[in-house]
Amino acid sequence: MPDQPLVLVIDDDAAIRLLARETLEQAGFRVEEQADGLAGVAAFERLRPDIVLLDVQMSSLDGFGTCAALRHLAGGDHVPVLMMTGLDDPYSINRAYEVGATDFITKPIPWPMLGHRVRYILRANRAFLDLTQSQARLINAQRIAQLGNWEWHVTTGEVQRSEEIYRIIGLSAQRFSGAYGSFLEVVHPDDRRLVKDAMYIALHRQQPFNVDFRVVRPDGSIRVVHEQGEVHCDATGTPVRMQGTTQDITERKRAAEQIRQLALYDSLTGLPNRHLFKQQLSHAIACAQRGGHGLVVLSLDLDRFKRVNETLGHGGGDLLLKDAASRLSKSLRATDYVARDDLDGIHQCVARPGGDEFTVLLSVEQTEDAAKVARRILEALSEPFVVDAAEIVVSASIGIAVYPLDGGDAESLLKNADAAMHHAKEQGKNNYQYYNGEMNSSALERLALESDLHRALERNEFTLYYQPKIELIGGSIVGVEALIRWCHPERGLVSPVEFIPLAEETGLIIGIGEWVLRSACAQLRAWDESGHTAVPVAVNISAKQFLQRDIAETVMRALREHGVPPHLLELEITESTAMHNVEATSTTLRELKALGVHIAIDDFGTGYSSLSYLKRLPIDSLKIDRSFVTGLPGDQDDASIAHAVITMAHALRLKVVAEGVENKAQLDFLAANGCDEMQGFYFSRPLPAKECTELLTAHPVCPLWPQDEDNSEVNASRLATPAR
Repeated sequence: MPDQPLVLVIDDDAAIRLLARETLEQAGFRVEEQADGLAGVAAFERLRPDIVLLDVQMSSLDGFGTCAALRHLAGGDHVPVLMMTGLDDPYSINRAYEVGATDFITKPIPWPMLGHRVRYILRANRAFLDLTQSQARLINAQRIAQLGNWEWHVTTGEVQRSEEIYRIIGLSAQRFSGAYGSFLEVVHPDDRRLVKDAMYIALHRQQPFNVDFRVVRPDGSIRVVHEQGEVHCDATGTPVRMQGTTQDITERKRAAEQIRQLALYDSLTGLPNRHLFKQQLSHAIACAQRGGHGLVVLSLDLDRFKRVNETLGHGGGDLLLKDAASRLSKSLRATDYVARDDLDGIHQCVARPGGDEFTVLLSVEQTEDAAKVARRILEALSEPFVVDAAEIVVSASIGIAVYPLDGGDAESLLKNADAAMHHAKEQGKNNYQYYNGEMNSSALERLALESDLHRALERNEFTLYYQPKIELIGGSIVGVEALIRWCHPERGLVSPVEFIPLAEETGLIIGIGEWVLRSACAQLRAWDESGHTAVPVAVNISAKQFLQRDIAETVMRALREHGVPPHLLELEITESTAMHNVEATSTTLRELKALGVHIAIDDFGTGYSSLSYLKRLPIDSLKIDRSFVTGLPGDQDDASIAHAVITMAHALRLKVVAEGVENKAQLDFLAANGCDEMQGFYFSRPLPAKECTELLTAHPVCPLWPQDEDNSEVNASRLATPAR
């Protein structure tokens, strides 16, 4: 049967082989025979027996040579060999053991005992192999875990160590003394006292110990180890032995430090993140309460940083942030920081909570000192940044919160510093502001407005007003501009000045812009179906909406949905949007022009247009910004700019529209300089659709729908001039 142990009998005496076979088979073994040593070695390789019975005296190759040959074969070192010999002299017995015999049995052989003898040897060999395998697994497990074990005999000072300990310390057993004191020699000098104290306490208190320390290898490299052990005492309670383990935890420590770095530090700049900064701030507040010194938190945000990412990509933005973090840290002096001793080892009090925001923790004697630091920071950041060979100028807005005046805990100080920073942005950016209580009220109101704005579209709270555009020759209404209004259920009519910047900031402007397009087209369709004369409607396109890849599809979809002729729709984009990326702008405008719509540049004069760029854009008209109309005709600068814009536009065969005309003097100046069209409160305020329809009905104009109808002229003086 396969589970019966196989015995290989090698003997040149046929009678011996026969007796051995009969005896062993009766005892439950399988048996194979060979008559000489050479044949026995070959059979061993083929059969792989569990045990070998080997005669000493054979003719071709004696038992000693055969046993030595077996031990050199693969797997031959673990198979027990029982030598059968008639020689009982000590030399022969010693030689048998030297060549690798497991045991010997002398002739004449006591056959009834042979089966028991073989079974005992096999059982002992199996136990030995199990122990060997167990030790190998233990050694392998210790190698994988980088864990070694040791035993220290306290009275003699001798120490036994496993192989893995020698690998950890980088020394061989031959080069490393077995004495306890020798291990202290490889311990890092700064950690030796720590190890000695741990051992001393363990011995005298007779309790387990755990300690982490560093060891220095012969090549100078440092490993961190964790050692633990326990003390064994004799019957009198005297410590006699200590056992323990030593594990290399260098990689674990490194991984833990990396995790800590990721958890507490910003990966881009290396500065503390918001979580660590709050810990530092809380600790500083506790120290300030005891020491009585003042604390200040600065919240800093880079102005218009999104434009950097949009222009240079996030890679360029990251480079600028790293440079900004470096400048910020360098601009702070040692005296600006909270004292290191006060913060118990805190070295860095500048943090990056995220995005383009930074926070700074200062220790000041007077709150006015914070302003000096803020000015120094603004000055450091004002120098141009060089990113990918391009010079970028950015500014920052800083909010200042003072402890304990503006908050008694970390969360309050951070929140109020942030509120002051947002107030600084509202004040024109590139400045600093101290916190005051009204800022939170303003921030809460803004937050509530933003929340309501998210739901305004689905609640159908928006409506369009229409402001007529007047042609100077004849005073006819030649178009209207669609202007969005928010009819808030509680606040009433919310000015676009309040919610449009918020919509831009939150990205809601894209959805709102599409609604304006569809609503304006729907109104054009309604005017046509009711028999009213339709005039072109101008719709403002926000920068975010204009940058959408599908803007042309969005416009075409709105036109088709309501069946509106494209030439009745005029799209207005601001000069700054048009000049942001002239190549991309030109491509998008050509796609829109291909639909048949008209294009106007709004707020002209406030951006950085040049004639070379302007003439490349497929546009139909320029709208002079109201800021240049307000001072007409008395302000010479405004007059010069308005005259220049009109002259330049006509040279490029573009129509000119003036916004914000509010009195006859402005009208006369613009008319005298050849302005084509105007709009403003002098003619009409923005009107709801119903009132605008009544105005268009009372004063018919040249129709632009496909039907042919007679033109009619309406003098500007005939138009109603509603209250402002």
